[in-house]
Amino acid sequence: MILAMLLALLKNMRPKQWAKNLLIFAGLVFDRQLPYLPSLERTIAGFLLFCLLTSSIYLINDIIDLDADRKHPRKKKRPIASGALPVPVAAVAAALFLALALGLGYLLAPLFALVCLVYALLNLSYSVWLKHLPIIDVMVLAGFYVLRVGAGVALIDVQRFSPWLYVFTTFLALFLGIGKRRAEILGGKPGDHSRRVLEGYTAAFLDHLLIIVLCLAILTYSLYTFSAPNLPENHAMMLTIPFVIYGFFRYLYLVQVRNIGEAPEDVLFSDRPIQADLLIWGASILLIFYIY
Repeated sequence: MILAMLLALLKNMRPKQWAKNLLIFAGLVFDRQLPYLPSLERTIAGFLLFCLLTSSIYLINDIIDLDADRKHPRKKKRPIASGALPVPVAAVAAALFLALALGLGYLLAPLFALVCLVYALLNLSYSVWLKHLPIIDVMVLAGFYVLRVGAGVALIDVQRFSPWLYVFTTFLALFLGIGKRRAEILGGKPGDHSRRVLEGYTAAFLDHLLIIVLCLAILTYSLYTFSAPNLPENHAMMLTIPFVIYGFFRYLYLVQVRNIGEAPEDVLFSDRPIQADLLIWGASILLIFYIY
């Protein structure tokens, strides 16, 4: 009984979603502090605490959305909606995780704890209100990604982290969020959406937004590779642009041709070309920053 409940709790913490929290390492990697052990240790600790934070938010969101989830063909199988995880247990776990993340986060770095608090409050506002507002909803979703990057930067004494990366992260997150909304629209029948905000979108409108943010994301990353002052003077970072372009094009293909994208983390864990592209891009970054 207890073991089953713990497994249900772990499932509702959504470990697959923790992949998004790897953005915390952006500050460490792009500031070229990866070999510096104190910064690496602080970033790893921050990553673990942020996973606790996001898990608490997932639990709170599922409690808030309990009635809607029970009507959803897929979400009704979630532990809280299905009854496998009692609401009181989920509420206590959420409060405990949130307290640990903020308390230990403050001991790690006060600014990191502040970013975590902003993330939590924005998430709660999103769950209660902002997720029902077209355009605002995807902008808030993008903000969650940017806050993850900011949390990582707050953990270390950055010297060479470029603001261009915040802008690129914003457009990347908008691209994923818009693709998610498009998949949700095409996955249901008009007037029968589990998300009220979907009534404010059309697939054609979202396709236009996808192209806009795609262009801006590629342009922003390209500008970063040759204009950021902290990069190698030989402009070797420009060699990574093709990998970014392919990654966006591949994801756009999955969204518009194969109608995939409702869960970006599932794409990350299942699409081999995306995985290979990310691996090569990451290896190129490490080679240019730390070996070349």
